[in-house]
Amino acid sequence: MSQLTPGDRAPDLTLPAHDGTTVTLSDLRGGPVVVYFYPAAMTPGCTTQACDFRDSLASLQQAGYRVLGVSPDPVEKLARFAAQEGLTYPLLSDPDRGTLTAWGAYGEKKLYGKVVTGVIRSTVVVDGDGVVTLARYNVKATGHVAMLRKQLGLDAA
Repeated sequence: MSQLTPGDRAPDLTLPAHDGTTVTLSDLRGGPVVVYFYPAAMTPGCTTQACDFRDSLASLQQAGYRVLGVSPDPVEKLARFAAQEGLTYPLLSDPDRGTLTAWGAYGEKKLYGKVVTGVIRSTVVVDGDGVVTLARYNVKATGHVAMLRKQLGLDAA
């Protein structure tokens, strides 16, 4: 599927979380949700990004946002990642990459100058009605959350 753009209806997702629960996006209707997609838990860039979301979580939540992280990692690895880094928002496992693909976050990308197929580091913001309000693909791990906060009109942490 192609990448999402503002105004699109976000595909629903139902995925297992690192804490043993199952998260369904449509169950979170009524408030905005930040869904970010990352290639692999416990790698330097993904750890930076996850910790940036962790460090901004309180202010995002105060503004009404929920945060979900999605990767193809197995639940067990996500549980270790969450414990190791003190991540308190749901990390969702998408090993078959169905959700990643539906949201436009899996496909061809450039990595060190080569075209490869993999997870495209992305962030999509969905409003309380399930409509995409912001979609960013091929984002950088470092500084992305600060940029997102600015785009959402939130003060810097």
